[in-house]
Amino acid sequence: MRVFDRSAANNSEQNLVVLAGCHSRGRPGRRRPPQIAFHDLRRDETNLERRVGHDGDVLLSPDEPSPVGLEGRGGRSPFVIVCDHAGRLLPRSLGTLGLTEDELGRHIAWDIGAGAVARRLAGALDGCVVWQRYSRLVIDCNRPIGAIDSIVTRSERTVIPANLSLPPREATVRAKEIFEPYHDAIRRTLDFREALGRPTILVAMHTFTPTYLDTPRPWHVGVLYNRDARLAERVLPLLREGELVVGDNKPYAATVLTDFSIVHHGERRALPHVELEVRQDLVADEEGQSAWADRLAGVLTAAVRGSPMLALAKSPVR
Repeated sequence: MRVFDRSAANNSEQNLVVLAGCHSRGRPGRRRPPQIAFHDLRRDETNLERRVGHDGDVLLSPDEPSPVGLEGRGGRSPFVIVCDHAGRLLPRSLGTLGLTEDELGRHIAWDIGAGAVARRLAGALDGCVVWQRYSRLVIDCNRPIGAIDSIVTRSERTVIPANLSLPPREATVRAKEIFEPYHDAIRRTLDFREALGRPTILVAMHTFTPTYLDTPRPWHVGVLYNRDARLAERVLPLLREGELVVGDNKPYAATVLTDFSIVHHGERRALPHVELEVRQDLVADEEGQSAWADRLAGVLTAAVRGSPMLALAKSPVR
């Protein structure tokens, strides 16, 4: 889910292509295979979750939760699920960001239901899931560092007092302690699988609010992609077989500036990938979360069955 003026972002897209790790539309450059030592491959999930060591200012105290959750690294399927906006935790050092508890429970702080759906989906697929525990209002882990809404000062109609006039040094600390460990965990997970010759299909799980700036959103689910639509093109017709209203790059269109995870971890590696957005009122409780996880598991399984996508998912970028 995103809550900002896209027109302003588009003006600065060219400045952030490199940060997002996106290649041009032409043939991508060769990426070196990951160099992973034997002990690195056997690292347990607890160590993979936490980035150790700080330099200078500290955002998170040692007794606070890691920003990264990870389950199912030994799963047998090719699916790796990531959830950038799963949590709404706040570092103690930031207090409440100047917001009320009601405001922090709204969609502006997290993707309601997304984390639960992502974990259930990974379980249904026997896949791996990596999720981020801190609120997107601290730093948005689906935006490149330096994007205008990496750390928002206003979300929908709500001003975020603690983010106003934020010194660059504090923004850097937030990136170092939350953004970087999360994306390092995804990178290491994908490197781990590539080193073992395991195919990988990347799925980014999000949810969106039913109404934004007083405008109702009719879609039940959206299928998002940027330049690589291989998986999206197979998922869309399968979701449309029922009575669902399915958005093709709606309620948002994926871009370099607004969808860091699928661009950086999917496109850059030439892995089949898709971003899924489910409307939040449909997954606000456990019943809805289970139902949508089962539905999406069936759709994703059918989408890759009999497809050359699995062979492509095993190939490094050339």
